Amino acid sequence: MIKNKIIYTDFCNWKFDLKRAKGSYIWDKKGHKLLDFTSGWNVTNLGWNHPEITQVVIKQLKKNTYAPMWTADPIQNKYADLLTESLPKGLNSIGRVTGGMEANEEAIKLARSYTGRKKILGFIESYHGQGLSCMTISNLPEWVAKITDKKDDLLQISFPNIYRTNKNSKQLLNELELKLEELLFNKDIAAVLTESGVITGWGSTYVAPDGFLTLVRKITKKHGTLLILDEVGSAFSRLGKLFAMEIENVVPDIITLAKGISNGVAPIGAMVTTNEIAKKGYSAANLQSTFGWMPVACAAALKTLQIHIRDKVWLKADKNGRYMLKTLRRELKDHSKVGDIRGRGMEIGIDFVKNKKIKKKDPEIIGKIVEKAFSRGLHIVCDHDSNIQLMPPLTISRKDLDKGVDILVDTIQTLS
Repeated sequence: MIKNKIIYTDFCNWKFDLKRAKGSYIWDKKGHKLLDFTSGWNVTNLGWNHPEITQVVIKQLKKNTYAPMWTADPIQNKYADLLTESLPKGLNSIGRVTGGMEANEEAIKLARSYTGRKKILGFIESYHGQGLSCMTISNLPEWVAKITDKKDDLLQISFPNIYRTNKNSKQLLNELELKLEELLFNKDIAAVLTESGVITGWGSTYVAPDGFLTLVRKITKKHGTLLILDEVGSAFSRLGKLFAMEIENVVPDIITLAKGISNGVAPIGAMVTTNEIAKKGYSAANLQSTFGWMPVACAAALKTLQIHIRDKVWLKADKNGRYMLKTLRRELKDHSKVGDIRGRGMEIGIDFVKNKKIKKKDPEIIGKIVEKAFSRGLHIVCDHDSNIQLMPPLTISRKDLDKGVDILVDTIQTLS
């Protein structure tokens, strides 16, 4: 749709005009106060308009606002140091970008340049951004048929989603192992691109079995294939760890970051890899970005990361996430239309079905729940298919968390 000359996709159609925001609350143009359970889709993890971040941004604005690609502002160097110190040893070379899509496109180019291979393997119904390569890897072919043809060098396999299958976790992992061994055997795949075991971007909140990332890492290493880990939505404490790779202690060859990186203050992302991969591959991959790592964005990102580390925000996210899951499962366990409640940390999905036995999706009810919750002061989003994805600010108080959960549960029960 088009409203006030701005194009909105069908997925995120215009809902309201945002007037202001603070902490865990946002206000629309009419002054309607909303408790936010979206964080702008994993962006404002530290709450909306965090005052400490605002202060450093104002300070940086008085110093310098731009640095050309062939230079480095001191704030860029300072952020690069803290970011790499926070990541596993060896991930110490950064591509400066403006967001997640650009980070993933850089990662794909670099993987191809470094390995000399062209093929990239991804998982269907993941989300890696709106670039053609990323869409072709993660979207079903019919979804992108009008804008691109199937590419022989962009491959995809099914994500081992625990829900909507009659197989157990061991069977899913065994099948995945056999499929990866088959696809990687010819050693012509440059990289496997995946999220960290929870699909955060597409809105499905699909969860893979424990051991998923460990298995993918083991097989990619065996065949000389790089592992690109998309932590655009899962990093910065969202899944109960500073970086989601820490859940299984897996170290990828390349990690991509964005969304919560500056807490929504300014566009910024990062593609981080090893010195070896960077030195061999950077020239052909042409890793440059006119507006990558603007000084103001770096100031915000630096303070954001400092707060995460200082306050150990991931511990609160893990604790509150477990509390949310337990509460929602208890309150909705007997609901006829709730098929599944899943997630990690503060990334939680409630999946709705028409029939629990065959798990047939119910896209109609989720739209009604989102609208009704909005009218009652709770801001939530869904995938327009079957799932409502809950992503409250990680700094939310327990009082506000309970308030939002109570509104949501009552709304679901009322509309059943």
